[in-house]
Amino acid sequence: MQTVHTHTGRPEKKLVMTPEAARLVGLSPRTLETFRCRGSGPVFRKIGGRVLYATDDLQAWVDRAACLSTSEDRYEAALAASRAWRKRA
Repeated sequence: MQTVHTHTGRPEKKLVMTPEAARLVGLSPRTLETFRCRGSGPVFRKIGGRVLYATDDLQAWVDRAACLSTSEDRYEAALAASRAWRKRA
């Protein structure tokens, strides 16, 4: 695992590369790459040719996907998007 830290005088954010980000959210690196191209994944940074994710951004993205019930609009939208993605793959 390679971790990159910012040095801006602000509190440091832990930045990780795609393989570690994928592990943290339970997806494959390829899925994160696909989400990145479609604009449906977590916030990322591209620095010096490397794609980096802040761990707090990954957690926020996961938290936004939280549902209490399968009847929620958010759940239905995520399910429909997943089905559409699988049809294209």
